[in-house]
Amino acid sequence: MLVRGLFADKGLERNLGFWVPLALTLAIIALGLLVSPHFFWGLVILGPLLLIALWDMVQTSHSLRRNYPLTARFRWLFEDLRPFLRSYIVEGPLEGRPYDRVARSLVYARAKKQEDAHPFGTELDVYSEEYEALCHSINPNPKAPKRTRVKVGTDQCSKPYDAARLNISAMSFGALGNHAIEALNMGAKMGDFYHDTGEGGLSPYHLKHGGDVVWEIGSGYFGARDDDGNFDPESFRDKSQHDSVKMTEIKLSQGAKPGHGGLLPAAKVTDEIARTRQVPANEDCLSPPGHSAFSTPREMLEFAAKMRDLSGGKPVGIKLCVGMPHEVFAICKAMLDSGITLDFIVVDGGGGGTGAAPLELSDHVGLPLRIGLYYVNNALVGTGLKDKVKLAASEKVYSGSSIAMNAALGANWCNAARAFMFSLGCVQSLRCHTGTCPTGVATSSPARQRGLVIPEKAERVANFQSKTLDSLHDIVVACGLNSPDEFTPRHLRQWKNNAEMIPWSQIVNEVEPGKLLHEPDDTPFAEYWRMADADTFNPVA
Repeated sequence: MLVRGLFADKGLERNLGFWVPLALTLAIIALGLLVSPHFFWGLVILGPLLLIALWDMVQTSHSLRRNYPLTARFRWLFEDLRPFLRSYIVEGPLEGRPYDRVARSLVYARAKKQEDAHPFGTELDVYSEEYEALCHSINPNPKAPKRTRVKVGTDQCSKPYDAARLNISAMSFGALGNHAIEALNMGAKMGDFYHDTGEGGLSPYHLKHGGDVVWEIGSGYFGARDDDGNFDPESFRDKSQHDSVKMTEIKLSQGAKPGHGGLLPAAKVTDEIARTRQVPANEDCLSPPGHSAFSTPREMLEFAAKMRDLSGGKPVGIKLCVGMPHEVFAICKAMLDSGITLDFIVVDGGGGGTGAAPLELSDHVGLPLRIGLYYVNNALVGTGLKDKVKLAASEKVYSGSSIAMNAALGANWCNAARAFMFSLGCVQSLRCHTGTCPTGVATSSPARQRGLVIPEKAERVANFQSKTLDSLHDIVVACGLNSPDEFTPRHLRQWKNNAEMIPWSQIVNEVEPGKLLHEPDDTPFAEYWRMADADTFNPVA
């Protein structure tokens, strides 16, 4: 069989990876015997190559290696190199995914305090669907405040918090290494904005530099759980009252993998991560799809009220990727019926990031941010809760224009994750799930983290946030407004067809304040309102 494979069906051509090392090996042996023994040193290279080729021909796992010994291995080499070759050589400035070269370069420039102006005009096709416009004013407002903040906290909250317009979105310790966590938190301290812990627990690295922290509690209750994996009030109280913890957040779902939970493999559950998460070391760490502490909207709000009380009156909110719209209205009905009000809601879009997720969930489950914002914002407006419950947005936020566009759809502030990773030096190598991040951001490897120098990267984190808010201010001024809160759907326009550009106020249906309470059937959300029930997330009609 082996001999037939060497010669049959263009065997000489297919097996060059065997014949060439064999011929060179024989030649080296002849030269070593006839000319000089020094030629035998060539066998140091050719011998292993010939053995590899022989092994490829007899192994049974890979068809290509059996048919193309040695040379087939170049396929795997170029597959490994493909993301880098494409990013640096092949792709155009607007072609990269999830972030194109223009977006990444903007973050890098602002993080390094380099020139971020763009020459020669836009590279976008302004007559295609990729172009969206924010409507400026003939009468700009240069007197608009340089920085504005958002007061978070209802009358049920005794320790309200003033949030910046751009903050660090949820990224867990374990998904990111301790150097990255430290640099992000130090940058948040320098720039006076908050740093969301992600669901992986409140680690010492989140607290080391004194930056403002939002402690996210997911379905695994990491850092606040008992031995059975249930929520532990005492553990939560002790940690949530730390001065650096400004708010707490219940994670219901994540845009990149809604309703999935997660699994940190045993190999990544080091002793340090195990202590932070309160789980056994060197064992798989499971984050269930749903919460055990509640199963209905009313129970969720009671749990939120408990968290607010245990934390000493700090704001509490939820983060979710919107799926079934009636569930959003059910939460609002529960707030009205129970009298328990959330302090904020973070809407995560289906285009959000993650360290790792099933492709099907990332590509096809969960509503995009703008549609999610549309439902949540109108639910709050229609029930008269918008003035109490603040709204945040997270999904591919990296520029002042993306913050302004989200503000036009109701967001009071934005959170960004991957953009802040870029400010740390991330090169979008797409190796977050392998532990082999080349820049030391998404890895726990001490050797790889050595490249991430905490003080230097912290300064870049603060620079990026500050420069991005400067660009937001420029847009506020150009639109003749006083603050981002004054953006409305009328400011955001996109192409309806190749001849008509319309505002978002004509694309989506807006509800009048409080109208769901008195005339729900006269709103675009009548069906969802009928389906919503304060005591179940299931549709009731």
